[in-house]
Amino acid sequence: MADIEITITDDGDKGAYRTPVEGSEVGAELTWHRRGDARVADHTFTPPAARGKGIAFKLVQAMIDDARANGFKIKPLCPYVVAQFDKHPEWADLRA
Repeated sequence: MADIEITITDDGDKGAYRTPVEGSEVGAELTWHRRGDARVADHTFTPPAARGKGIAFKLVQAMIDDARANGFKIKPLCPYVVAQFDKHPEWADLRA
């Protein structure tokens, strides 16, 4: 899959990682809310026609990269994010 452009929003207590999806009016997103010093990854969505192309993984990777750059921990709550943390033991240091 080609690189995608991810927009990061941080409204203090909540935020998201989003990308437009070609051919869809709705983009893909990973949303989070703050709990203490951690960000709780609570929801991931990719439009049905774009699933299986690695878009959701790229959103999770953007959150991982952001956590490494900005020093926060991630509490995976969304089942997809939990599964990715389980598949990537190298992220264990970021798990809240």
